[in-house]
Amino acid sequence: MVKQVEITSLDLRYQSCRMRSNSAEQQLLVSMVAHGIRDCLQGVETKQGCRILLDGFKRYRCAQKLNIAIVPYQSLDSDEAMGIIKLLRIANAKTLSILEQARLIDELKSVHKMSVSQIAKHLERSKGWVGMRVGLIGQMSQAVMDKILSGKFPVYSYMYTIRTFMRMNGIKKKQVDAFVNCVSGKGLSIRDIEILANGYFKGGEDIRQQIKKGNLPWALSRLKHTSVPTTGLSQVERRMLSDLEIVQSYMQRVINKSQSEQFQNAVFFAQANLLTAGILRQMQIFTKSVRQFHDKCGQAGSDLSAP
Repeated sequence: MVKQVEITSLDLRYQSCRMRSNSAEQQLLVSMVAHGIRDCLQGVETKQGCRILLDGFKRYRCAQKLNIAIVPYQSLDSDEAMGIIKLLRIANAKTLSILEQARLIDELKSVHKMSVSQIAKHLERSKGWVGMRVGLIGQMSQAVMDKILSGKFPVYSYMYTIRTFMRMNGIKKKQVDAFVNCVSGKGLSIRDIEILANGYFKGGEDIRQQIKKGNLPWALSRLKHTSVPTTGLSQVERRMLSDLEIVQSYMQRVINKSQSEQFQNAVFFAQANLLTAGILRQMQIFTKSVRQFHDKCGQAGSDLSAP
């Protein structure tokens, strides 16, 4: 049941589990000026009368800016853990990010002492789905988590760029912290962050120092134009290098995304099954061709560099 409550009565202990977005909050503020609060805030109202907010922190902050003292509020449950469970179960409708899901699951595990099996059962999810989110929290430092949740670093870049480097190149948390701190809050696109990450983790010390010093425009310009030297290359050679970059990038993306537990639609599974079957049919000859091409390029490079 929705009721009107004083905004000052809401407990904000879970605010740090939810992501901020200045642009989304600004749009919401404009909407609230014209239409008021359209969707109620949600949380837990304990038997002791404590109202713990779980969903609606943007609406809460906008209401404060507009001096709105009374807000619509709905209690999901009287038990704190079950309130979090119910919010997670409607996450598809509420579009919680994977990091927000992970933070809330971590609260259930660390604060409310629920096991992975118990959480999975209540959420009607697999233990793998829950375990992946528990693992995500374990891999991420508090510094990086704060940057993402504050909206200064995109969660997509962490999931599909940074984690790939950590798994495939053995990058340590301290190195990740340093890079994320360098590029956070600079208004960079996901593509620019990917380019800078390649330069920072795989490039030379010179480019790494420039990124650390904050010379990001210079670093981006140099990486975009010199990461693959094209002087003297034919059009066919340039296209081949481009194709190889695309293959490498998409291989990493498929490896990461194939572990997701978010796929549920039967139509998706049917089409994905057909596509993967086609890929597997070509995999053996593809691997053989790439290996032969790799050896050929290595041999040619050795011949060219010989005195």
